[in-house]
Amino acid sequence: MSTKSILLLLTACTALLTQAVQAAPKPCDELKAEIAAKLDEKGVKGYEITAVENDKVGDAKVIGSCDGGTKKLTYMRK
Repeated sequence: MSTKSILLLLTACTALLTQAVQAAPKPCDELKAEIAAKLDEKGVKGYEITAVENDKVGDAKVIGSCDGGTKKLTYMRK
């Protein structure tokens, strides 16, 4: 195998590993805290973020998916 082929293979492996880490499922509490921190930084007030089962979303705005895709985070203004 040439040096160029090895470098291409390593680059491809690194890209795949990076995507896998970024797509790792987050617990709902962790994702909720991250989103709330961003909203607070922007001065957003009077909102509620709730983790609900996928089939219980209703009319709420979905802002994320958590717990391995089993739940959705919803956003509602108070």
